[in-house]
Amino acid sequence: MALQQIVEETVAGLGYDLVELERSAGGLLRITIDLPWMPGAPEQFINVEDCEKVTRQLHFALEVDGSEYKRLEVSSPGIDRPLKTEKDFERFEGEMVDITLRAPIGINAGAAGEAMVNANRKKFRGTLEKTPEGWQVVWNDEPVAKPGARVSKKRVAAMPVHALGFTRDEIREARLAPVVSFKGRSARGADAVTDQE
Repeated sequence: MALQQIVEETVAGLGYDLVELERSAGGLLRITIDLPWMPGAPEQFINVEDCEKVTRQLHFALEVDGSEYKRLEVSSPGIDRPLKTEKDFERFEGEMVDITLRAPIGINAGAAGEAMVNANRKKFRGTLEKTPEGWQVVWNDEPVAKPGARVSKKRVAAMPVHALGFTRDEIREARLAPVVSFKGRSARGADAVTDQE
């Protein structure tokens, strides 16, 4: 049986989704798992106990199959989670993502800002949105204000918004953008709550 199939069946049998399987030099076998996603259900996260449970079961399954590896590493997807399937794109619609195209957008990039975007550009960071034709990433090139910095009231008009439509076949890699907030987690889509006393 193929390694991918063994790992997928073992992980799914324990109630998890296989996000990524990677073989590295030195015999490292790296497995990334996540909890199954259901639209509308509260977001859940992988913890150490989940990784331990999958590690124990994979050690047994891989030993029975005679798979060659020296070290096994099971982890959560992290804050820069890869987006691989259509379900991943649906799950993270509206989130900030990093997209890398297989080929540059080209000269005829009318949809991507009408020649305001470099034709050799392959990497984009923006908000993931669903369109009737597929998917798009929406961004503007306005610099992000640093925490604690005052924004000038004399600021000129806002930077133009760009949108780049793509199909999943056109992308080399898609990941969640690692955006870190030290103010704690808030429910997706919920407005920030402020204390007013």
